[in-house]
Amino acid sequence: MSRRRWGVAALAVGALSASLAYAPANADVETNGHHGYSKTRTVGYFIQWGVYGRNFRVKNLVDSGAAARLTHLNYAFGFLDESGKCVSSDPWADWQMPYTAEQSVNGKADEPGALGGNLNQLKQLKAKYPKLRINISLGGWTGSRYFSNAALTPESRAAHVKSCTDMWIKGNLPGLPEGSAKGIFDGVDIDWEWPASEGNTEPPNVVRDADRENFTLLLAEYRKQMGWNRDLTAFLPADPKQVDKGFQVSKVFCYLTFGTLQGYDYHGAWDAPANQQSALRVPKGDPSADEFSSEVTVNAWLRRGAPRSKAVLGVPFYGRGWTGVAPGTRNGLFGTGTPAPATYEAGYEDFHAIKPKLADPKYKVYRDERAGFAWIYDGTTWWTYDDATEMKRKARFINDRNLGGAMIWSLDGDTADAELIKALDGALR
Repeated sequence: MSRRRWGVAALAVGALSASLAYAPANADVETNGHHGYSKTRTVGYFIQWGVYGRNFRVKNLVDSGAAARLTHLNYAFGFLDESGKCVSSDPWADWQMPYTAEQSVNGKADEPGALGGNLNQLKQLKAKYPKLRINISLGGWTGSRYFSNAALTPESRAAHVKSCTDMWIKGNLPGLPEGSAKGIFDGVDIDWEWPASEGNTEPPNVVRDADRENFTLLLAEYRKQMGWNRDLTAFLPADPKQVDKGFQVSKVFCYLTFGTLQGYDYHGAWDAPANQQSALRVPKGDPSADEFSSEVTVNAWLRRGAPRSKAVLGVPFYGRGWTGVAPGTRNGLFGTGTPAPATYEAGYEDFHAIKPKLADPKYKVYRDERAGFAWIYDGTTWWTYDDATEMKRKARFINDRNLGGAMIWSLDGDTADAELIKALDGALR
């Protein structure tokens, strides 16, 4: 798995059992209702760096109608330093960048010396949509390097959680008056990629065998310090092997408000064959050594103890592409190629940039109705993606399996009129 992918002895069972004492007796039951929502969750990631090349701001969510469709917004990402304490990965984007009146959600320019940047826009968004839950997401593919250090000991866990709640929940930001960002974030989303398994390798993450137990203990420390009225969520891997290596599933879900299951990056430019990246089921004839699909992922988590009502399936607002792909027998599917040229990263393109290709007569649209995915192909370049049709198909899958909702990576990939989130949210129960 790509974007979303040893040395200390395991902790004593007694220490782990003691940590579970933080959990209330009914911690494993559905907790969505106390947030005021009666429908399935629609969770979207807003990327911090989108304000640069993509020129995507919080106001775009309002103008497109996307914000009104969300139950939860995850702001990505906060990082950890080597000691495991929380830091901003980009203070300029987070709270320093000044916004003009035209760029702001409330139509007012930022005041000098006060909170600015994305955080002030999120504050304005919450004022406009008071039921929207906004969480700070920590880590990500490039920001998970030091999670193992944070989770290693009782002292490091306590220091990590205190630093994160001080910064993001209490809103104490460097260079601003105390509490300047208080009230913006309702909770914390843990995006550790991945406990006890390699994730990003440039530079390499710190990985320990004890990460599996320590991940549970870290969640327990969050509940100890934050209580049970705040959201605590986690982004969780698609690969069953990584699930087994890194997660005590039933215990983890006792602490989580919900967990988001990786529903994408099953295949990509790191694989030579052009293949689905977000199919509901494994397509017939898949030559891969390991079979990946949303069905495989969801079943893996449910069989290991994840409650259906807390299992939220991730969906991509982007596609994966290859070029130099020979036609073969299935319109390019499983043909070998190299990463297709794209706007920001070869082999990766936001849906709104793929959409014009759907009207290009050089390309033809194909769908695998059984496996549940789409692709376009012009005889050499091959892109797989999720459009409104596939979003509705994903929503039906979520409804039929009685899952806890859908999670979007990421909101900036949608069209200016939010056609993907409208199709997805409109089809969810």
